[in-house]
Amino acid sequence: MPTNSVPRHKVFISYYHADDQEYKNRLVQALNSKAIDKSVSPGDIHDETLPLDEIRRRIRDDHIADATVTIVLIGPCTWQRKHVDWEISASVIDRRNNQRCGLLGLLLPTHPDYHKRASDRDPRLIPPRLAQNIGGKNPFAAIYKWPRRRVSKRVIPKVHRSFLRKDETPWPDDGLDMFVNNRRGDCRRGW
Repeated sequence: MPTNSVPRHKVFISYYHADDQEYKNRLVQALNSKAIDKSVSPGDIHDETLPLDEIRRRIRDDHIADATVTIVLIGPCTWQRKHVDWEISASVIDRRNNQRCGLLGLLLPTHPDYHKRASDRDPRLIPPRLAQNIGGKNPFAAIYKWPRRRVSKRVIPKVHRSFLRKDETPWPDDGLDMFVNNRRGDCRRGW
């Protein structure tokens, strides 16, 4: 599908700010006129003393609730991050004020499994809530590699397919317990 025939989606980008900010910035720039960025940027939630529930409420109500697709940037440490886990959960839950989003992951070149085939990737290095929704005959989500060039032209059709898939597939699996803390361990090895 040519990118000029795809509707302009509202995209929430979930990512680990410390490691993957450069890729988030590049994606926003590439999607500039083709999508509306609904993601949280550094400084959007100013009060560092806010309780976790309030931070999550603001992210859900001010950013995710209006999005149509969530893109998870998968760097080497993304699988450990409590906010990424929670943002994926908030994206797939269907509520009156927060309809579920399409969901896709972009495996970044910094990820240790970037050069591996999908079947050879270590599932422990993928955010668990995303990983549980990519298998089977009719998966709710999909994971793609970050394109080395022409990011907009290659990502926009995937965004649209994810949007369509959210209503064509069975309910997403959100049965995992929410991360209370960031996971510990060697983030580049999955343990």
